[in-house]
This record gives sequence, structure tokens and C-alpha cells, in this order.
Amino acid sequence: MPATVVVGAQWGDEGKGKIANLLARDADVVVRYQGGNNAGHTIVIGDETFKLSLIPSGVIYPTVTPVIGNGCVVDPAVLLDEMDALAGRGVDPSGLRLSANAHLIMPYHRKLDAVRERFLGRQQIGTTKRGIGPAYQDKYARTGIRVQDLFDPKILRDKLDAALKEKNGLLTKVYNQLAMDAGPIADEYLGYASRLRELVADTSLLVWTAIRKGENVVFEGAQVVLLDIDHGTYPFVTSSNPIAGGALTGTGVGPRDIDRVLGITKAYISRVGSGPFPTELDDEIGEQMVDLGGEFGTVTGRRRRCGWLDSVALRYSVRVAGITELALMKLDVLSAFPKLRIAVAYESLGERYDEFPRQQRVLYNCTPIYEDLPGWESDITSVRSFADLPPAAKGYIERIEQLAGVPVAMISVGPDREATFPRS
Repeated sequence: MPATVVVGAQWGDEGKGKIANLLARDADVVVRYQGGNNAGHTIVIGDETFKLSLIPSGVIYPTVTPVIGNGCVVDPAVLLDEMDALAGRGVDPSGLRLSANAHLIMPYHRKLDAVRERFLGRQQIGTTKRGIGPAYQDKYARTGIRVQDLFDPKILRDKLDAALKEKNGLLTKVYNQLAMDAGPIADEYLGYASRLRELVADTSLLVWTAIRKGENVVFEGAQVVLLDIDHGTYPFVTSSNPIAGGALTGTGVGPRDIDRVLGITKAYISRVGSGPFPTELDDEIGEQMVDLGGEFGTVTGRRRRCGWLDSVALRYSVRVAGITELALMKLDVLSAFPKLRIAVAYESLGERYDEFPRQQRVLYNCTPIYEDLPGWESDITSVRSFADLPPAAKGYIERIEQLAGVPVAMISVGPDREATFPRS
């Protein structure tokens, strides 16, 4: 496991944090490579449950160096609060390393995120209103403020003044909001500098050196392939690149440094917020999946939409993210159903689609073409090997492998770490 990218293969909430945490037990470095505090990872270790929104899951282990890469956007108040919460529970976060090139989420980013969503009305994207999108927007407009700017008061104040000329114009003239004052913002953010200074490092060099030394490095993404800004169901996507290629730009390593890409998928599928969802179940079965799977967001608490597994979308994720193997999560949730379904193709506007359609109009009008498989209707939460699964569960996994075109390497039948085991 020299260098492994962990990427969500659906619309999110597949259990990336759990798998990243499992891999972290044998890792030396765990790197978060994109996103901000708009996505959470829930990690269950015995009776302890940790909910992390920004710090990599490897922080739980004292031998692991957790890293926040340059591809992330960071709200310093959230980061420090999360560190304090971990310290209060006996986890030492002082080994965390933060890229000096990571961009900061500023108060005006959060404000703009919220008012833009209200302004869109029925066309809302469904953002978490935490300022992630506006922060990335400034990054690509080359007007962003980075972690390193906290340590130069003049640069920070100059950048703030320039940013607020534009932001206040938008807030007051377009969104009918009060203008924001640069002074209090500068004072607040300069106040974070002393605590963050000891965390800041050349994280690209740190990760590159670890790989060259043969250490085990895990690249942990936030969000998922189908929410990728370029390859997801635009515009209902995130503002960065969760695909495995994002691990390269988000940390500063090259493609030759990656050994495998582990895609995380549920045995069914869910989505939170707005956007197309061909296999969504707006019925009692969908409600059962929500209840049995505990399908509520880690960060927002929002109810997730649920549906049958979509192999068309999964095969697409395997292709664009370069996924080499899958981890199949929450298989136990399907134990309640006598018949299971997998979408193997779509029908839309009179045509059949065996591959994921890229036209928004087509995707919104998709009707899934299902293949039915028998359920097993027995409790599998105590199973700890593939051989001990019911025959119908084995058949379901094997059919997923055939449809996705890559092997299932790991299977999860419950929230605890011990409930996840290798396929072989």
C-alpha cells in the first residue's frame, strides 16, 4: 500500500472516512487533497464515534502524519475548533501539517454562498453554505487569500481591501446586504496565525519524500466522482476535483507516484441535495433504506435520497477516476429486501444508454433498466469473511464486479471497523 487514493464512486456518503481510517492503521501519511468543511467523515472505533469535516481521518493514530494539501480550502476557525475537539477527547492533533498554499475561506465567502443560494430559489444547487464555492471561485480568479498570507499582515490587509471592493459591491448592490468591514476580518484572521504557524509546511515536499522513502501514503478525498466539478452532474456538483487526478494537483505529486485507486461504493446509492438521480426510490423501499442506513448527513444532518445501485454511474466513475478496485459498503442494509435491483442501463427520450449520458436533458429524463436479483433476507452483520456470506449476497457482489469491470476488494456489513473485511 505505498500510495493509495481513496475516492467516492457515487454521489457521496459511501463511507470514505471509514475506509481511509482502516487504511490509515498501516499508513505513515494520510493526505486530504481537496474540498473544505462541506463534507464529513464519520469514524466508529468501538464505542467512540468521531465526526471530522476537515482533518484527515488518520489523525486518530499517533503514528500517522495527517496532511491538508494545497487543493483544500480551509476555514481556520473550523480547523482550530476541530483540533480542540479532538484534543478534548484524548486525540493529539499537533502532528497535523497544513499546506501554505491552501486557500482560506473568508467571512464574505460564507455570506455570498448563503445569499446566492437564496437568490437562486428553485434552481438552488444545494450547497452547505459554508463558503466553499466562493473560495474556489476566488482561487481561480487569482484573488484568493492563502494560508501563508496570515503571516504577513500587510499582504493580508492589502488583499482583504482589494477583495472587499468587489464583494461589498455584490453584497450591497445585487443582494441587498450590508457591506463588510476589512478591519475586524483582518484582526480575526491574524489572530489565527500564531496557532496555525507551527502546522504550516511544504506539504508537497513532505508527501513526495514519504513516497520516495517507501512509506505508505493514503490520499483521502472529500465528495465524490459524480460531484466532480468537471465530470459530475453539473451544476449540481462540488467546486473542486474529487477524482483521483485531483489527488495529484491537490497535493503536488505526479501520476507515477500513485499505485492504486480504491473506489468506495454503497451496495445501494444515495444523494443529498439537488440534482438528477435516475434510480431514486420515492417510496417505502427508499424510506427503509434511509432508516436502515442512517442516511443523514454528517455535517448538515440533511436527509439523503436513496435508490437501487446504479451500475451505469458506477462504471462511469471507474473509468474517469481510474478506479482499480472497489470497497462495497453497507451490504447489510439490503438484508431487509426479498428482491434486489441493479440498474444496468437507462432509457431516455426513446433511446437506450449503456454508458453514463453527458447531456443534462437526457439524464433528467432517464428511466432505469433494471436487472433483478434475489435477496438473502438474513442478518449478515456478524459475518467476517466472503465465504460466510449467504449465496445470494455472494452473487450480488459478483454481479457488481462484472458490471463495474473491477474487483470488489473490501466488503462492509456494519459501522464498526471490524465489520469490514477483504473480499478474498
